[in-house]
Amino acid sequence: MTLSLKPTPAAARFFGWHVVAAAFVLAVFGWGVGFYGPPIYLQAVRAARGWSLPLVSAAVTVHFLCGPLVIANLPGLYRRFGIAAVTRAGSICLALGVLGWAEATAPGQLFAATVFSGCGWVTMAAAAINAIVSRWFSRRRAAALAMAYNGASIGGVVFSPLWSLLIGGVGFPAAAIWVGVAMVLVVWLLAGRYFAVTPEQVGQGVDGVAAVGVSGPGPGSGSGSGPEPEPEPALPRTVLRRDRRFLTLAAGMALALFAQIGLLAHLYSLLVPVIGAKGAGFAMAGATAMAIAGRTTVGWLPPVGADRRLAACASLLVQIGGSLVLMLAGGSAAGWLLAGVALFGLGIGNATSLPPLIAQAEFAKADAARVVPFIVAIGLGFYAFAPAAFGLVLAMGPATGVTPFAAAAAVQAVSVAVYLAGRGSGWRGESAGKAGF
Repeated sequence: MTLSLKPTPAAARFFGWHVVAAAFVLAVFGWGVGFYGPPIYLQAVRAARGWSLPLVSAAVTVHFLCGPLVIANLPGLYRRFGIAAVTRAGSICLALGVLGWAEATAPGQLFAATVFSGCGWVTMAAAAINAIVSRWFSRRRAAALAMAYNGASIGGVVFSPLWSLLIGGVGFPAAAIWVGVAMVLVVWLLAGRYFAVTPEQVGQGVDGVAAVGVSGPGPGSGSGSGPEPEPEPALPRTVLRRDRRFLTLAAGMALALFAQIGLLAHLYSLLVPVIGAKGAGFAMAGATAMAIAGRTTVGWLPPVGADRRLAACASLLVQIGGSLVLMLAGGSAAGWLLAGVALFGLGIGNATSLPPLIAQAEFAKADAARVVPFIVAIGLGFYAFAPAAFGLVLAMGPATGVTPFAAAAAVQAVSVAVYLAGRGSGWRGESAGKAGF
């Protein structure tokens, strides 16, 4: 194969930015329905069925626990079926799962529904967004991923109050049908128009260069629409699992997400007695709006060659401040509660988007392609237990004196220490020392 590269006449012609926009919309639905939805589903199911907090918290745990197996196998699924087909199937699975949450009349039915919703939403979440966007970008990958991941925050801004309004207005089952149908239709169209396309098919390379004289795989190839060869890893898998960078990155991400998911799973219910259901929905939306500011700042402002682990630690420290403000609010001071929610929200997006960027800076390209799904799967498998664990903390609070806010701050502090422990263990990634954060 012969290949010559030249810049595109205008950046606006680069199809990769259209893919980023489509991935942004995918993230809006993925997080809005699969991530920010469960805390509201928890409240709706408890109100409708009268089931106990530990029971419904366990259902949220199962929802998040089902994802790791799918995430770990996403690269293989993409090679076999293509990104477009996998994403479409995931949206259908998520829609059916949420409808099952709404219609469940017995605990067994609820837990069966969580399997569908949990397996479906991860095909529209962090690892999927990374796979969709990364093949179009190298130098501008951090900024492109930050833009796409902002869809996750918009999902919270839109869907947190929307779910509250729809459930209060038409009921949970009708709300699940309306949102599910809209989601499947939008994702189906985006998948065919954008996710099934590879750079080679439009005569472009990464970062907007035009590929001239390309010979090689045809339209049916590439992870967008069919099988493609897996890049040969630079590090054997057994060595990778003993690598300090990998271990601290996976553990740091898992701990940060455990604290975040555990608190978010119950934050809506904790806010309802103080500011009401609609107010709580808008407060959750405000938290995710702050996440946009936090993720955008981290994606664009750090200088060339900045240490991404330090950026992750700084984001966690801000969240710790938010957890402490929420704890000091005492569960009744509405103003302080909202201030704490805002501070905590600043780091919500970074907890998900920074670890893949750290992996791409610290590992060779072939290794990073394996590391990202691994750390996301490990993180999801670990934080899946957070809703149940924080539900237990909440239930035992009167006896132990430990609040969910204090528990979140403690776990986040450990995450900071773990991230710092991985510094100085070698920088060999494709983007280390290059332009961009």
